[in-house]
This record gives sequence, C-alpha cells and structure tokens, in this order.
Amino acid sequence: AAVEKPSTEPAPAPAEAAGGTKPAIEVSAGDNYLIGEGDVLQVSVWGEPTASVQSATVRPDGKISMPLIKEVQVAGFTPAQVESRVQEQLAKVIRDPDVTVIVAQINSKKIFLTGSVKREGPLKYTYRMTVLQAISEAGGLTDYAKRKNIYVLHTENGRQFRLPFNYTAVLKGENMEQNILLSPGDTIVVP
Repeated sequence: AAVEKPSTEPAPAPAEAAGGTKPAIEVSAGDNYLIGEGDVLQVSVWGEPTASVQSATVRPDGKISMPLIKEVQVAGFTPAQVESRVQEQLAKVIRDPDVTVIVAQINSKKIFLTGSVKREGPLKYTYRMTVLQAISEAGGLTDYAKRKNIYVLHTENGRQFRLPFNYTAVLKGENMEQNILLSPGDTIVVP
C-alpha cells in the first residue's frame, strides 16, 4: 500500500534506525523484522560467553551455527522467536539461559534500480526509504533519464503493481503521493 506521510505512532525502534517513521517492516532491532539470508546476527547468552556468538551470518539454508547447540534455523523468524528457539535448545545444557538476539547487519532485504540511474542494481534496504531517497542512494539520474516516466514495480499479495513516479513534479513539491515508502523487493525503473 502506498503510504503518503509518515505515521505519528511512536516507533519501538530508534528513530535513526527506522528512518524516523514506523515502517510496515521494522528495520533494525524491530519486533516483527523477519531475519533473512545474509543478515548478520549477534546472539548473547547472559553470563555464558562461550555459548554466545558475536557475529553469525545467516547461511543460504537459513541457519546459523552456535556453540553447544550446533545449527539453528533463523531465516523467516523474528529476533524474539529466535531467542525463544535458542533458549529452548540451550536449556538442555545450561540452566535458565537468558538469550538476546540482535540483528547487527541487514543484508537480506534489497530494492532494485534499473535504467537511467548512475548506479544500477540492488540497493541494501537498511531503512524505510522513499523513491526519491532510493534514487539519491543510487547516485541520482543520468542526463538521459525520462524523469516524468519513472515507475515502481511493487508486488503485494502475489499481484504486481506499476506505480508512476514523476521525478520533476516531486522535486517541485507536486504529486507528493507518488513518493511512496518502498518495500523490500520493489524495483524502480527509470526509462
């Protein structure tokens, strides 16, 4: 869904990590962020440094390796769900383990830019960015970009939508509803 203005509800994640708005997907330490392949996790077990992991990259099979319990499936789960799973498994070898899971790096969420932008390709989705912010992150438009005919390909519930974006108008403060907040997997096409 296109979001026209930032929500006024308080975000549980720090404002600078969430881009100052409450995203549909909490990026950074959010409660409903789903961990994905390539993300880097820090798993701390209070009082048990040998059971803790400072930096674990989520493998393509969706798992991380940990001391004492070997493999843990983490992809597709929230940090809180992973904490519960690790606690359950560690409880067999440690009494009352207190586990904290932090997403140290988000590498699994990306948006894509193609066409007349200075840096085509995937862009890490580290904060809830607008179309204008994403174009800026990609180095801006080339001289030959058709600034009024840009569009965003967005998939929701299995259906793909083509959302128009008039760069020239948005820069003038017009058609601001077109400067939507992007979701992971969105593609910005610049003819």
